[in-house]
Amino acid sequence: MSATNRTASIERSTRETRVRCRLGLDGGGEPKVDTGIGFLDHLLSSLAFHAGFELELECAGDLQVDDHHSAEDCALALGEALDRALGERAGIARFGAAYAPLDEALARAVVDLSGRPWPEVELGLEREMLGGLSSENVGHVLRSLAIAARCALHVDVLRGANDHHRAEAAFKAVALALRQAVAEAPGGVPSTKGSLGRAG
Repeated sequence: MSATNRTASIERSTRETRVRCRLGLDGGGEPKVDTGIGFLDHLLSSLAFHAGFELELECAGDLQVDDHHSAEDCALALGEALDRALGERAGIARFGAAYAPLDEALARAVVDLSGRPWPEVELGLEREMLGGLSSENVGHVLRSLAIAARCALHVDVLRGANDHHRAEAAFKAVALALRQAVAEAPGGVPSTKGSLGRAG
């Protein structure tokens, strides 16, 4: 697998949102994220930065309704871009696990780029909103990302009194786990089945 071609571009357009996403797994640099929701920009930028991804993501959504459609569709676009950038998933580490603290908060994330989507996300958020993002949509973003990326993703916030810290620690832990999982590794497809492709 060549690092130069681990990129993907996604355009997603519905009556509710228009999302454009470009992802490079080996780019790094400063993420460029504009979803119209400040706290979502913050979380996705943090994820991309700590994962070592190059990310450009823009969304024009029906925020006059609420934040749900924009949050969900941005996550689906990012997950699909990750899926495409991984290609046949040969020559990758596949698994990643990480803890991330943010002051009093501590989060754990474990990822398997298995080709089988399975999200388990427990954040324990109590505030209704974090900036312009509904707290219920913080976990929904991670679940939608895992489904579109076709990976198993387990995220738990183990402690923390501040919901901003809990949410951000969760995204940083996911970023660090993804950074391990997408890392190039010798060998072919990391599976005894010989394939991590799409289910038939």
